Amino acid sequence: MIIAKCPLRVSLVGGSTDLQAFINKYERGSVISFPSTLYTYITIHENHTDKYIINYSKKEEVDTATEIKNDIAREALAYFNVDPITVTFNTDILSEGSGLASSSSYTIAMVKAVSMYKDINLSDFEICRIALDLERKFNPLTGYQDEYGSGIGGFKRIDFHKKRRPLFRYLDVAFLERYDMYLVNTGIRRSSTQVLQSVDIDKSAVLLPLVDQMEQAIEAEDYQTFEAIFNQGWQQKKTTSNLINNNPKIKQMDDLFSNNPMIHAVKLSGAGGGGYFLLLCDKNIDDKLHQQFDKLGKITKIRVSSAGVEGIYV
Repeated sequence: MIIAKCPLRVSLVGGSTDLQAFINKYERGSVISFPSTLYTYITIHENHTDKYIINYSKKEEVDTATEIKNDIAREALAYFNVDPITVTFNTDILSEGSGLASSSSYTIAMVKAVSMYKDINLSDFEICRIALDLERKFNPLTGYQDEYGSGIGGFKRIDFHKKRRPLFRYLDVAFLERYDMYLVNTGIRRSSTQVLQSVDIDKSAVLLPLVDQMEQAIEAEDYQTFEAIFNQGWQQKKTTSNLINNNPKIKQMDDLFSNNPMIHAVKLSGAGGGGYFLLLCDKNIDDKLHQQFDKLGKITKIRVSSAGVEGIYV
């Protein structure tokens, strides 16, 4: 048996500039993000039958890889030309429509597991590149940061260019240790594709200089400027599509979080429209945070993962 796991990524600023349409027009994009301590898991093993058995929210048993309805399993098994096996999907958190790049995380873990099964030695970067190519077959709007932000460990800035591979600049993770970080489930599941199709990429262009400014604030240990840029990025992100913040519950949560003195920075993760709010808070406020906001949605504390995708033989 092989078990592979991949973190769910959290983006701080620059989201939407990693979309292919944006990079095609502006020739570059940039984000600051980190993989979290929440994971997706792929388990694969031989089943000694002539069937592909795929277990997720449904169970599939089919004769050929091309018959598999699960997009991630189908594309990866076909790409690597894998004979019938059993594949099982699991996750630490309700991830569908989360804004945490769960589909990308699963795809990366799937590529890692299958490459191990086929005894193919791939670097983490190669795994992310293959996973992005595979995911874009069924979700063409997948952004670059979803794979490279999930599969490559550490707190980092990633720059994307039209005609060359992504560039990584690692940031001091100790900077974020001043905060306790939480994800709060809005309880709203949405299609990221629908939101991304509505994004005005020209309005996203102002996010690029914010990435530079945030990096400078982190290097200078300037927390006040960092928080201001973080919140400014979220305010600007909301102007890029009317689907990002149009739900009354999301507006209510946004207002409550933005006006709470315990919370220094807030944004909705991913494309918007649902999923999870990210909160950067004072340290040691768990009880107060739960008392005030448990009624709004499940609260999960997170940290930065130093590792990206990983796999083991069991």
